[in-house]
Amino acid sequence: MRKIGVIGLGHVGATIAYTLVTKGIADELVLIDSKKDKAVAEEYDLRDTLSRLDTFTKIIPQNYAALADADIIITAFGDISAIQLDGDRFGELKHNITAVTEIAQKIKQTGFNGVLINISNPCDVITQLLQQKTGLSTNQVFGTGTFLDTARMQRAVGQALNEDPKNISGYVLGEHGESQFTAWSSVRVKGHPIQDIASARGLDLNDLDQRARRGGWLVFSGKHYTCYAIATCAIKLALAVLSDAHLACPTSVYLESYQHYIGYPSVIGRQGIIEVNKIELTLDEQNRLDSSAKIISTKLASFN
Repeated sequence: MRKIGVIGLGHVGATIAYTLVTKGIADELVLIDSKKDKAVAEEYDLRDTLSRLDTFTKIIPQNYAALADADIIITAFGDISAIQLDGDRFGELKHNITAVTEIAQKIKQTGFNGVLINISNPCDVITQLLQQKTGLSTNQVFGTGTFLDTARMQRAVGQALNEDPKNISGYVLGEHGESQFTAWSSVRVKGHPIQDIASARGLDLNDLDQRARRGGWLVFSGKHYTCYAIATCAIKLALAVLSDAHLACPTSVYLESYQHYIGYPSVIGRQGIIEVNKIELTLDEQNRLDSSAKIISTKLASFN
């Protein structure tokens, strides 16, 4: 019995819920939103799909107690209107800092002991607070972090080289925000170092890094929200937990060296974070990671 809870049914949470039901990933799905009418609306819209699907999902709305035996909780609460078109993800902090305390306490009261995957922004800060306030281990709680940003890098490189983005490997590291960066030393195209290809093809890696960033804002400026890519990231991570896949990918993971969460390679399995996948970085990349970590720690210090 695969049971998943989704807390926060905005564009992202609703897309995740729809995918879980239509792909038959969850046998039971708990839907929770701060607005009861929204949760009921999503419940009935999903119920109306069931007679046309090849699978069945039991849908449970607005019931925190039902999360007690869930395998996974995905948190996607937030206020997307708080993010300006030229701003960053810290725009949602004021709203989410209030929500995280209430939601974490309710999760804790259920006795939930599964894996919590956070999407809510600013992702690294909110993931840290959720872990602290729920009392779950740092292995059980992680965020989508730079998993999405890495996909955007793969898209940008793939477009530049006319390659399937799945043939691009490597990592975007750091804050899921303005201080993130592509660790180009880790990037390969069909196994070949990107630096060699960039040199041969006259590609500007700094420009590619900016194209990856701009892609997200192009989506946001046109739709005033993003949903498909981040929902797909969350689903892939949830599947890795359910199947104990030992998926190697970047997430917002707790690093002992920084004493907080940050986008970095990890391995995902049934218990959440199986291991931190330490990689070799250039001196410049390490310095950029350190700088990004300082931004996160500064924000976290204001809550202690």
